Amino acid sequence: MLIEKACTTDIAQAVTAASLAAVNEASRQADRILGPRPLPGTPDWEAEQGDPAIQRDIATGLLQLRIELALGLDPFGTVLGLRRWGATWELVARAAGVSRQAAHERWGKRVRETLGIPENAEAGL
Repeated sequence: MLIEKACTTDIAQAVTAASLAAVNEASRQADRILGPRPLPGTPDWEAEQGDPAIQRDIATGLLQLRIELALGLDPFGTVLGLRRWGATWELVARAAGVSRQAAHERWGKRVRETLGIPENAEAGL
């Protein structure tokens, strides 16, 4: 009875839950590698306001992308976030260990479709 259940039960919900847990852990590990964000009001916090804060988000995303790829996960959500933060395809490709063209071919169409960007325009992304 248990063997039959193990071999035939629909596992879609469990796969989704495990995948989300893995993505969340990849994000947590990326944050751990970069170190904690500075406390508000400190000189380090002041230094990270504006563009430096975006740089931290991009750096975290790049680490998360690398971790997700090493785990064999689909990093599309991370790539989408990186592009929204202004990361170039060159930077995404560097983290992924592929050429800019390969990164764009792999994720570019999905990014455009998700963001509703016409095929011939990147709209600043």
